[in-house]
Amino acid sequence: MLLWRRGLTFWITVSIGVGIAVGYFFPGVANELRILSQIFLRLIRTIVAPLLFATLVVGIAGHSSLRQVGRMGLKSLIYFEVVTTFALLIGWAAITLSQAGAGIALPTRVDSTQIQTPANRTWQTIVLDIFPENIAKSIAENQVLQVVVFAVLFGCALAMIPENRRRPLLSFTESLAETMFAFTRIVMYLAPLGVGAAIAYTVGNLGLGVLVNLFKLLATFYVAVAVFILIVLVPIAMLVRVPMRRFVKAVTEPASIAFATASSEAALPRAMEAMERLGVPRQIVAFVMPTGYSFNLDGSTLYLSLAAIFVTQAAGIHLPVGQQLVLLLTLMLTSKGVAGVPRGALVILLATVSSFGLPAEPVFIILGIDQLMDMLRTSLNVVGNCLATVVIARWEGEFDEAAAGDAAPAPAVRA
Repeated sequence: MLLWRRGLTFWITVSIGVGIAVGYFFPGVANELRILSQIFLRLIRTIVAPLLFATLVVGIAGHSSLRQVGRMGLKSLIYFEVVTTFALLIGWAAITLSQAGAGIALPTRVDSTQIQTPANRTWQTIVLDIFPENIAKSIAENQVLQVVVFAVLFGCALAMIPENRRRPLLSFTESLAETMFAFTRIVMYLAPLGVGAAIAYTVGNLGLGVLVNLFKLLATFYVAVAVFILIVLVPIAMLVRVPMRRFVKAVTEPASIAFATASSEAALPRAMEAMERLGVPRQIVAFVMPTGYSFNLDGSTLYLSLAAIFVTQAAGIHLPVGQQLVLLLTLMLTSKGVAGVPRGALVILLATVSSFGLPAEPVFIILGIDQLMDMLRTSLNVVGNCLATVVIARWEGEFDEAAAGDAAPAPAVRA
């Protein structure tokens, strides 16, 4: 009986192991199981927009002053840009040292249908894409940043009207937020099935042998992520006095969901709940985390810098350091706000290397193991944004030490 009382993280871990075995030994079955992961991701995506809207509106109109919202926004953007710059430089240094792309024989033919050719994105386009023209369209297309902008403006407008007019709508959004968190708990009962099916499909299609040809690139990326965590995230956590043991316990579940599904959206509701239990006020979680999903993509930024230099090495093109830095800064800029695009980092990589006159063939080589890299970069995105909420809460003087000390674990999922 004790086995059935295990928590959700335990069952997700078990499902990952089972999924690997099924994908390796029964790839045909793994392909059929993919529908379970698709159902899970669809249900999660239905949660994201109403959850963000409700929590942001309640946070701004119900608990925060407009001055605090502006202050949090400025602090968040400064933090995001500093941390992602470190990620950019670490990825660049790692691939420069490992030379993982050197000596690769480029294929004469590639399947260009696997990656959608992206449209050119100028800085004006990037800025314009932040603002919604139709909120229903933004929700349907999973444009998280546009939903955030609409919710912030809506919350500010609600905060400006008299109390008797504000209270009914505020009560509705408070109820909506609580309902969506309850909805999340229901959907999470499907998490082990969805995660296991996603892993099985990945292994069944790529196979374990995919690590052989591109092991050096994959190892470089994983080592670079470890270095980034040890010399950037851990010192930040120590500097702001994050309760490390409880923080690690809190982020384990959303990070494992992100790793298995390669979807930040799948982990977002659970990550928000985990940070609230840790002691970060809801209004800060609701503002910082979704904003970070567009501006604080530590894993994606590190991946892009590493992959871009890999492309130059594979093509045998030696760019001067100055041109390499321009290439990397361009990648960091153009990656903002594309977290909701399928294989978004790969799409941005293809667009940017093409604009610099580099060949596309090395990008298609990376495609073979992109799923394995996507898992880790998505997990790092989630962990980085969870840490960002604690940092901003500390800077605002609103981190609840008592909650961090007494945080209750997530409700167990019984099989």
